[in-house]
Amino acid sequence: MVNDQLSDFITRVRNGYRANLETIETPITKAVEKVAKVLLDEGYLKGVKKDGQRLILTLKYEGKDPAISGIRRVSKPGARVYSSIKALPRVLGGWGISILTTPKGIMSGKQAKKMNTGGEVIAQVW
Repeated sequence: MVNDQLSDFITRVRNGYRANLETIETPITKAVEKVAKVLLDEGYLKGVKKDGQRLILTLKYEGKDPAISGIRRVSKPGARVYSSIKALPRVLGGWGISILTTPKGIMSGKQAKKMNTGGEVIAQVW
């Protein structure tokens, strides 16, 4: 059993794109499900489907190029990274997104700016 489900999820997505897979499977947790929804809403995934205790993600490609060229975990269980909305770092000069967990839920950096709330920076995607 993996203690850090979000790191496992991010690694599965990264490896899935590197292997040019069409779909990947991951165990469901509430946090993983919400991060997958953010990736879907931002256009980095083609589809997300629940299947029992698994989440099936359909990866998105533009021609042969993957929609995600990089994804990394920022805040880890041993080293949490928090940011106010004004201090939120830009990802790849504004071409990528940050995923945050805020008091109002898990959302992208763009949504957090609209809601004017900071939080823990979970991951960065570009």
